[in-house]
Amino acid sequence: MTTRETLSGPARELMRRAAEQLLDPAATWAEDLHAAALSGELMRPITEDPVLAAGTRRANLSNLRHWAAATVADPGGRVPPNTGAEMLETSRDMVRRGLDARGLDAFRRGQDVAWRRWMDVCFGLTDDPQLLREVLEVSAVSVTAFVEDTLAAVMAQMAREHVELTHGASADRRATVTLLLEGAPIPLARAEARLGYGLSGAHTAAVVWAVGADARPAQVEAVAEAVARAAGVTRRLTVVASAASSWLWLPTDVLPRATDLAPALAAAPGVQVALGRPGRGVEGFRRSHLDAATTQRMLARPGVGQQLASYDDVQLAALLTGEGAQVEEFLTDTLGGLLHADEDTQATVLTYVRSLGSTTATAHALFTHRNTVLRRLSRADELLPRPLAEHAVAVAAALDLLRWRRP
Repeated sequence: MTTRETLSGPARELMRRAAEQLLDPAATWAEDLHAAALSGELMRPITEDPVLAAGTRRANLSNLRHWAAATVADPGGRVPPNTGAEMLETSRDMVRRGLDARGLDAFRRGQDVAWRRWMDVCFGLTDDPQLLREVLEVSAVSVTAFVEDTLAAVMAQMAREHVELTHGASADRRATVTLLLEGAPIPLARAEARLGYGLSGAHTAAVVWAVGADARPAQVEAVAEAVARAAGVTRRLTVVASAASSWLWLPTDVLPRATDLAPALAAAPGVQVALGRPGRGVEGFRRSHLDAATTQRMLARPGVGQQLASYDDVQLAALLTGEGAQVEEFLTDTLGGLLHADEDTQATVLTYVRSLGSTTATAHALFTHRNTVLRRLSRADELLPRPLAEHAVAVAAALDLLRWRRP
């Protein structure tokens, strides 16, 4: 079997050239890498949390680039484990949420996709079977050793930090909140004592988070404080879900207003806020958070571009958003040609329905002339399979769904 020591000069050069192509992976196959890493029912707690999913994606790319850079420098050499910031921070977040072993397995899942891409690159650079045999034998050993060494190093680091991450007041709050959200039977008095927060009154939940390599916890905390002030409360329950994500519960049934939060969000453009519906008691505590989590997933969809939304903003789209042919069929059957019309026409129809059929109110809301509204509505009626007046609710629902899905 070929080893690093017996690797020929041409094989070393081929490995170097192939590894250079992995330093900047194409978006299409990088997404395949992420999809594989996050696939399966066991990974659902990660895929449903935009912060954890984004951290896993960053760590995946970090691993790929780490191995590629080391291979460019020393083709066939043993690559040192990746204990960079992306890997360690993502792993810490997994430990905080009790998902460390499950989360680390994501990096093994991505290995298969990366290996297939590696073979494609190598076969694209040469058709010499002997050269390919040399390169693939050595790189197979290198990749496997790197992944196992990295996971071992990260797990050792996590073991050293485990007490700090899973004990203390913050960890107790996370554990208690997890039990409440799962509906586990826990005495109310004990839960309130652990949380330092009353559960029998009103609650409005929020999720405040930042996604990106430059996310700063201080900005998340500043926005979280602004959310509490905007809701008119001086105290809140805060659970640090990850390094760049906090779960909040406010003892009020008043939703913070967007205008009151605007200055804080403008000062932290990388931070987003998802609000749940107000509720009461333990069930309201649970339901409001689940609503906020649903809102978070909608805000985190590619291309949405909003920093703030409440559950009422996304409820219909969240119910309709799903995979498979049924959703596409609904959009096509309901909108017909309007599905592919310009955004101004679509926005006019949606605003018109929301304005209860008032063209004057629609023109005012869109800052446009009433005649322009009438022309757009006439055009929409030409494109729709049925007149707008006959199925305005369905059309509005489809356009709202389209707005949240728009790339």
